[in-house]
Amino acid sequence: MEEEEEGWSEHGGRGGGKNKNLAQKWLMQAQVSPQAWQFCWALLSPDKVPEIQYFGASALHTKISRYWSDIPSDQYETLKTQLFSQIACFSSGSKMVLTRLCVALASLALNTMPEAWPGAVPEMVRVFQEEGGGVDGRARCLALLELLTVLPEEFQTSRLPQYRKGQVRGALGREWGSVCPLLQQLLRRGDSPGAVKARVLRCLSSWVLLDVPLSESEGLVEDCFTALPDPELFDTAVEAIVNAISQPDSQRYVNTLLKLVPQVLSLQEQLREAVQNGDMETSHGICRIAVALGENHSRALLEQVEHWQGFLALVNMIMFCTGIPGHYPVNETTSSLTLTFWYTLQDDIMSFDSERQAVYLQVYRPVYFQLVDVLLHKAQFPSDQEYASWSSDEKEQFRIYRVDISDTLMYVYEMLGAELLSNLYEKLGRILTNTEQASSWQHTEALLYGFQSIAETIDVNYSDVIPGLIGLIPRISINNVQLADTVMFTIGALAEWLADHPVMLSSVLPLVLQALGNPDLSVSSVSTLKKICRECKYDLPPYATNIVAVSQEVLIKQIHKTSQCMWLMQALGFLLSALPVEEILRNLHSLITPYIQQLEKLADETPNPSNKLAIIHILGLLSNLFTTLDISKQEDESGEGTAPPVKTAPPPPGPNPVVVVLQQVFALIQTVLSKWLNDSQVVEAVCAIFEKSVKTLLHDFAPMVSQLSEMLGQMYSTIPQASALDLTRQMVHIFASETDNFPPIKALFELVTSVTLSIFQQGAQTPALKRKPDLFLSESLDVKAVFHCGVLSLKFPEAPTVKSTCLFFTELLPRCSDVPPVARVVQEDGKLLLQAVLEAIGGGSSRSLMDQFAEVLFSLNKHCFPLLTVWLKEALQAAGFPSTRVTTEQKDTFTQQILRERVNKRRVKDIVKEFTLVCRGLHGTEYAAEY
Repeated sequence: MEEEEEGWSEHGGRGGGKNKNLAQKWLMQAQVSPQAWQFCWALLSPDKVPEIQYFGASALHTKISRYWSDIPSDQYETLKTQLFSQIACFSSGSKMVLTRLCVALASLALNTMPEAWPGAVPEMVRVFQEEGGGVDGRARCLALLELLTVLPEEFQTSRLPQYRKGQVRGALGREWGSVCPLLQQLLRRGDSPGAVKARVLRCLSSWVLLDVPLSESEGLVEDCFTALPDPELFDTAVEAIVNAISQPDSQRYVNTLLKLVPQVLSLQEQLREAVQNGDMETSHGICRIAVALGENHSRALLEQVEHWQGFLALVNMIMFCTGIPGHYPVNETTSSLTLTFWYTLQDDIMSFDSERQAVYLQVYRPVYFQLVDVLLHKAQFPSDQEYASWSSDEKEQFRIYRVDISDTLMYVYEMLGAELLSNLYEKLGRILTNTEQASSWQHTEALLYGFQSIAETIDVNYSDVIPGLIGLIPRISINNVQLADTVMFTIGALAEWLADHPVMLSSVLPLVLQALGNPDLSVSSVSTLKKICRECKYDLPPYATNIVAVSQEVLIKQIHKTSQCMWLMQALGFLLSALPVEEILRNLHSLITPYIQQLEKLADETPNPSNKLAIIHILGLLSNLFTTLDISKQEDESGEGTAPPVKTAPPPPGPNPVVVVLQQVFALIQTVLSKWLNDSQVVEAVCAIFEKSVKTLLHDFAPMVSQLSEMLGQMYSTIPQASALDLTRQMVHIFASETDNFPPIKALFELVTSVTLSIFQQGAQTPALKRKPDLFLSESLDVKAVFHCGVLSLKFPEAPTVKSTCLFFTELLPRCSDVPPVARVVQEDGKLLLQAVLEAIGGGSSRSLMDQFAEVLFSLNKHCFPLLTVWLKEALQAAGFPSTRVTTEQKDTFTQQILRERVNKRRVKDIVKEFTLVCRGLHGTEYAAEY
């Protein structure tokens, strides 16, 4: 054994992968082998290096915490004594080994208290207070504190059964009575070394996790405040105070909380000094304490009306932290900690009955108006020079901080109401009209940002200051990107208001169109134009020519990135929707022609990566234009202000402008497709054009149905792709009930299902599917889309379609076991299939098809039994489903009968026939006899 152990100690000090693995093996053996105890103590012997001693201690802990039941009860005492003596030995040795040994003894205490080791904590204290063993008092004291600190921590992570957890928590709670005075004594002693005080503070943090009563710890928590001036103890003391104040149970001890308020207020001097000296750590820590008290206990402290001045002083201290000088996150990181406090305080004030609310509002409304000033000051950008020196990470943190401020302002508006907007408007008016004293752009920007924060989510239609605000906007001298962005976003936030006051459009629209030409304002100007075109489209015809011209110019100059170009097209779609049809066509012609010419050129070229991107871009522009170009809305929008007069003319005769354009470019799109049929992204972009158009036009899309069905059929039979399937599904959904348009769609659908089935059948025979079914199917087929198509077509009126679909599902479901994509889709959407089948049985489909539906049900039962048991119960719970004629008892019987038959298909068909007759009210009639 000697030599082996020598080898071990050689490896121990070096680290590295090989040694780690050896060590792991050792630990595994130590955990399970009966000789483990011998190993553990041997590994702890003084001649070993610390790494090996650490493994010994860890193995002991594992043995005690996980394999407690293996330890005979007559060994508890010996084990305890050995651990005590090892802890004494290591109290002046390796810190990491000492901690592991303390954790092992803590685990032993948790497993034996309160029965087998009733006075565990007092005994620990006694053992370590006794002199002797050649260990100095300070080391013994530190070891005891380590042990007391890990005890509650070990309890939090222990694997004790639930009933034991309750017993042990109670026992530990009772021990706090003897731990607390000890900690207090050590903290108050003038000669206690810093290390001991730091450990005391950590020990308190650990015990408050057990929710020990704050009233019992009151003196100790107050003593923690005396440690704050000591830089060595500051962080640990903050942590201890914050943990003690924040434990959920502490709100019961109002008297203690009231005593803590002056303690926290007494830190203001230290806080001010820290701010003056730029000591961010200290100001951050003190702020955490003030916020912990305010945020966790605002309601309890508000209720103590006779102490209102103390609480108001605490609120003002937190206000000081919110407005701490310097720019977040570069010169300070404290202000962001305070924002949630303001939400909490407002919620608590507003939750009182109206009489008490009125009293609190008298005191706190002025405070919240001051808060708005402070927040807008904090939201200001630094000087251009300083901002330029910030890293991109700092700029991003500042952006998020401003969003948090914006959310807070929006929330505060609930309390301050319209007066808040008037207040902002007056300030903005003062700085924009004051000729004597020029103010910074940052000040203007922050006030506008405040306005935008509120107007974005709150209906400001009633506010009497908005006309004035819109009047002020053109007076702003915009000389910088951040200010210009905020001006744009503010106009965007007021789009709904502009729809009700269209006379004001002429003063802001020129600003938006001018900004469109500036690449730096891309996001803000395009999104604002889109909002205006969406909200105010019926008031825009006089400006349409101008908007289209400017938009065309910026598109041709390629000023904007792809996604903004797409938004711009959506804006134009909204705009054109409100024009007469001939004007729509004229504008579409001038807008689209350059792209069509470009696409014709690209369609002639040999496919390569760069022309692929250009093709996808052009197809995307068309899709986005057709997403919002919707003339059908003209006749049904007759709200106020923005809508056309109520007596609108009937929709113009003749085809929809979108259809006219699609028919003109159809041949070109086919040419593009023929070259790019293998590329799923191009196919997707083509399908998107039609999909967006079908979604917007609905039945107006009819003239395109037969052409498109034919093209989709050809695409899908050459190379089946998900996007083609989705589009098929969309068309089936919209046109299934229309006899005129139905034949081509039905033909398309049958083609799609047969192609899909043949893929499955080929797949079953191909080695590819056997080896990598997941890959094969995801490349050649979007199972989810096929599945949904199938569910839809079960509701078709034509028997042949329904039969082939049922066959499709009976072939698909067995693949649950070997094709992950099939298993996934059945798990996610199988309930939809079951509902469609039950609907058909309940009377939705012809009785002659019941055998086919029974086969699908049988297949579900055979291949998805656990899921089916849940789905059947859920689906049949709905009242009146699948028929108003069946009772709950009949549904339950049907469920039990079906779930029992997993072998006999004939029997399932009989059960389904029986149930469908009950659902149709034909049970026991002559019809039934024929059936």
